[in-house]
Amino acid sequence: MSDPRRDGRLDIRWRWLILLLLLGAVVYALSPVLMPFVIAALFAYLTDPVVDRMERWMGRTLAVSLVFLVVTIIVIGILLVLIPYIERQISNFLVQLPTWIDWFQTRARPWLELRFGISPDALDTQRLVAALQANWKQAGGIAAAALAGVSKSGMAVVGWVLNLVLIPVVAFYLLRDWDLMVGHIRAMVPRPVEPTVSRLAHESDVVLGAFLRGQLSVMVVLGVYYGAGLWLVGLSVGPLIGMVAGLISFVPYLGAITGVVMGLVAALMQYQDWTHVLLVAGVFAVGQLLEGYVLVPRMVGDKIGLHPVAVIFAVLAGGELFGFLGVLLALPVASVAMVLLRYGYQRYTSSELYVASAEAPAPAIVVAGSPAVQQTADLPGGTPPAGGGDPHGTA
Repeated sequence: MSDPRRDGRLDIRWRWLILLLLLGAVVYALSPVLMPFVIAALFAYLTDPVVDRMERWMGRTLAVSLVFLVVTIIVIGILLVLIPYIERQISNFLVQLPTWIDWFQTRARPWLELRFGISPDALDTQRLVAALQANWKQAGGIAAAALAGVSKSGMAVVGWVLNLVLIPVVAFYLLRDWDLMVGHIRAMVPRPVEPTVSRLAHESDVVLGAFLRGQLSVMVVLGVYYGAGLWLVGLSVGPLIGMVAGLISFVPYLGAITGVVMGLVAALMQYQDWTHVLLVAGVFAVGQLLEGYVLVPRMVGDKIGLHPVAVIFAVLAGGELFGFLGVLLALPVASVAMVLLRYGYQRYTSSELYVASAEAPAPAIVVAGSPAVQQTADLPGGTPPAGGGDPHGTA
C-alpha cells in the first residue's frame, strides 16, 4: 500500500519540474528580446551593494541617481579615450601590414619551406590576399544589401536605438526596486522549502558576486598589464593586442594563448629577431603567474569551483543555444549550477539510496564445487579453512 504523503511529495516535485521546463521554454522563445533586460539586470546586480551602502545616508532614489551619474561619466570618459586610441592602433596595424607580408614572403616563407618541407602553394600570400579581397567584396555586397534594406525599413536602426535607450531606463528601475523585488520573490517561495532556497540563493549570490565583480577586475588589470608590457617591449600594436587578450581572458587560457600568438607574430614581423620574441613570451609568462597566483585568488577566490573545461563548454553551449545572450549568461548560470550540484551531491550522500547501498553486506560468492570451496569463498579474503591443502583433497 502506497504512502499518501510520499505520493504527494512526488506529485509536487513533478509540478515543479514541469514549471521549470515551461519557464526554460519561455526564456528560449524570448531570448531575442531579452538582451537589454539581461544587461540592465546585470548592471543592477553589480551596483546594488554600492547603493545599499549609500542608502544609509540618503534616500534610495537619490543614491541610484548618483550611482548612475558616476557610471555614466566613467563610461563616457573611457569611450572618449579608448575609441580614438583603438582607431589609431588599427590604422597603425593596417599601415604595417604590407611590410609584414613582404617580410613573410622574403624571409619566413623560404625558412618554413626549407625546415618543414611545406608546399609553396600552401604559403602563397597572394592567393590568401586574393581570397580575402573576394570575400571582402562579397561581404561588402551583403552589407550594402543589408544597409539598403535598413534604409528602406529603418526598423533595425530603430531597434538598436530603442535597446540603447531601454537599458539605462530598465536598469534604473530595477536598481531602485531591487530589494523590494527580492523580498517579493522570497515571499512567494513555498514555506517548507524557503530556508533551503534562501540558503542556496545566498550561496549563489556569493559565487556570482565573486565571479562577476572579480572577473571584470581581472580582465581590466590583465588588459592594462598586457598592453603596457607589449608597449614597453616595443610593439607598435602592443596595446591593441593587450586589450584583446584581456577582454577574452574570462575563458581560461584563451586570452593568454591568443595574446601570445598575436604578440609573437607581431614581434617577428616588426623586429625579425629572437630577442623581442623572448621578451613577448616573458610578458605573457609573468602575466599568467600574476593571474594565477595574485589576481584570481585575491579578486575572484576559490568559491566558484569551475573547471577550465567546464568554463569552455559553458561558453560554447550558451552561444550555441542563445547566441550572444547565452555567452553573456553562460558563466553566471554555470556558477549557480555548481551551487545546486553541490547541494544535490550533499543530499545524495545523505539519502537512503546512498547510505543503504554503502551499509549493505557484500553478497556471498557462490562457487561451483565441493562445500570446502564454498566455505573458502565465504571467508574474508578467501583464505582457506584450517588444515589447508587442496580443496579437492589432493596433495
